[in-house]
Amino acid sequence: MNQPNTGPQQPSNTTTFTLPDLGEGLVEATVLTWLVAPGEQVVRNQPLVEVETTKSAVEIPSPHAGTVAALHAEEGAVLAVGADLVTFEVAGAPAAGIVGTVPVDDAKPQRRVRLRPPDEG
Repeated sequence: MNQPNTGPQQPSNTTTFTLPDLGEGLVEATVLTWLVAPGEQVVRNQPLVEVETTKSAVEIPSPHAGTVAALHAEEGAVLAVGADLVTFEVAGAPAAGIVGTVPVDDAKPQRRVRLRPPDEG
C-alpha cells in the first residue's frame, strides 16, 4: 500500500531545555507535576511542568514546538537551575527566542523629520 506524499521531510533535531532561572535568587525547584509525556506533540508556550520553589508554584511553558523525546526528572525531584528538564525533537532548527516574547517586526520604524522650523505666529 502506498503512503500519501506529505511533501519534503525536514530533518529532525533534538534540543534539551534546562530549568530556567525563575528569578528572585532561586537556585532550585521541585518538580510537582508533569503536564506532558514522552512522545507527545507540544506547541510553543504550552505548559510543560509545574514546579515549586521556596516562594511559589509555577508552570513552565515550552520554548519549542515539537515532540517530547525525554523527561529528565521524576515528580518530586529537586533540580538545580540549569539542570536538564526536557528534550524535544524539533523539525529543522529549533526556533530561537525567549518563551513568551513577541516577534519583532522587521519593518523599519518611520521617522518624521522636520525640514524647517514651525512658523511662529
